[in-house]
Parts: sequence; structure tokens; C-alpha cells
Amino acid sequence: MSPESSRPTADSHSWPKTLARYHRASAWRSIFEIVVTVVPFVALWALTALAVLNGHWWGLALTVPAAGFLVRLFVLQHDCGHGALFPGRRANDWIGRALGVLTLTPYDYWRRTHAIHHASAGNLDKRGIGDILTLTVAEYRALTWGGRVRYRMYRHPLVMFGLGPAYLFICQHRLPIGLMRAGVQPWASTLATSFAFAVPTAALMWWMGVVPFLLVQVPITLMAATAGVWLFYVQHQFDETHWSRPPDWNFQHAALHGSSHYDLPAVLHWFTGNIGIHHVHHLSSRVPFYRLPQVLEDHPELRDIGRITLMESFRGVKLVLWDEHARRLVSFREAQATG
Repeated sequence: MSPESSRPTADSHSWPKTLARYHRASAWRSIFEIVVTVVPFVALWALTALAVLNGHWWGLALTVPAAGFLVRLFVLQHDCGHGALFPGRRANDWIGRALGVLTLTPYDYWRRTHAIHHASAGNLDKRGIGDILTLTVAEYRALTWGGRVRYRMYRHPLVMFGLGPAYLFICQHRLPIGLMRAGVQPWASTLATSFAFAVPTAALMWWMGVVPFLLVQVPITLMAATAGVWLFYVQHQFDETHWSRPPDWNFQHAALHGSSHYDLPAVLHWFTGNIGIHHVHHLSSRVPFYRLPQVLEDHPELRDIGRITLMESFRGVKLVLWDEHARRLVSFREAQATG
């Protein structure tokens, strides 16, 4: 048998085993990635603060790259949640909790909901936790007039990428909504993260003043939150995505075909921690983010599966309902035309 014939196919169940060889995390590489992300973020935050305090309002432009580094910090925290950034569970968990203070994301609470997302992505019978609510055409048609209005508002770009991210990171992450019966850990995680952020916030407000602090912190938080929600959105809401119900649903197929390969320019790949290689990530979440490009290099057959470019991704905003008959996402207008 030739090497080519032994390689996994696009629908092969052997992908997790094949990708397991990339699981090895390097503690020194991970420390380096943390340093080159945290240090610039803190430096940009401090420079912005000094500029504002001295009346140099042009300094607020620095909030843009600062938000980019904050997005990257979230990706590092995300890898910790999958046990992928460091070789040991303990290191992943405590580094993840520390990073959660900067990202305003309670690590243990988020890790649990995100694990549910990974286990059920693309499964129409298991929606609602750790994902973006996506109704089927039939479900939407069965709603009352008020229900349709609420869903349309929820899926409107101003809500999805404006109000939604602000609510998620500023409000929802302060209380473990949806995990009230999951024990004390989600509560402890959210309260500890909020307290750990509140202490330096109070100190900075005392030193800078409330308004200057908010002028620096709020834009960075909101831009990073919007970018994060956008990334999560396009990773599963695109033309060729996959949804199904058991017994047709299976993990490998849903991971490979229900997650996109968001082929971004190199600089954006760096700031987003290669999370655009999302189909590989869903196939094997223990692969550290800095090894994902190597997977595509070694397995070029994965490059074109679910591939979307930056410009192509904007078309996904109008795709809001899953048509179970056509087996694709459609817009409200398309759903109405087929009704």
C-alpha cells in the first residue's frame, strides 16, 4: 500500500488518530507565546493610558492593536481549556484562569460550556449551550410573530456583533447563566474572575480617574469581544457547513465539515492564534494552536475543506436558518421564498 493510499480521506474516522501525533505541547514555546502576547498588550494599554492622561487623544488609536493582542490572549486561554497549551493539566488550568482575568472570561465556566459545544457541534438535537443559536426553517416558521421578531433581532448584525459581544463579556460572564445546577465551580470561577479584575480596576480608576480608565478599557474590551464573536460565528456559519440529527450525525464528519478553514492573511492568523484552522481544531482539540499550520502542511488535503477567505466570510452574515431539506444555511428571504 502506498503512503498516499493510507492517508485519511475527507470523511475518514481515522483523523483523530492521525492528528494525535501533533498533540505534544512545548512548555517553553507556550511560555514564549504568552510573553510575546502579554507584554505588548500591557505596554499598549499603559501607553494609551499615559497618552489620554496627558491629553493626547491620538493615543486612543493604540486601542486597536491592544484589542488584537487581547484576542490572542483569549486564544491562549482557549488552548488551556483544551489542555493543549502546556503538557500538564495543572499548568493549563492555572494559566487559563490567570488569562481569564485579562479577557474577562471565567475560565472554568467557559471551559465547561465550550466542551459542550465541541461535543455537540453540528448536532441539531443538541443546540443552545456554547454556540450561536441557529433555528431550522421549520422551527422558525412555527414561531409566533413575536418569536420571529426576537429571533430576527438576535440575528441582526448590530446585535450579533455589537450589543451581543458587549453583553456576553461584560454581563453574562459575571454570572454562570445556564449552569446553575452544575455545582459550585462555575460560580466560584465567575466570582473569582470578577473579583480578580475588580481589584486592579479599582486601583487604576483611583490613579487615573474613572473616565480616563473607561476611555482606555472599554474600546479594547468591545473591539476584542466583537472580533471574538465574529471569529466564532464564521467558524460554523458559512455556505458549506454541516448540521444533521442522529443517527446521521457523527463527531468526525461534523467536526471536519461543520467547521470552516478561515484562510486569513498571515498577520491576522497570528493575532487570532491560527483559530481559523477550525476544522482541524474540532477534529483534534488537543493540537496546540502553533502546530495547526503544520497539520495543513503535512496534510494538504485538508486545506480546501470548508475554506473561506476574509471577503467570502462576510456573506455568511445573511445565513441565519438551517434548511433541513436543502441541507444548507439560508437567509430569511430564501426561507420566505420557499415557504
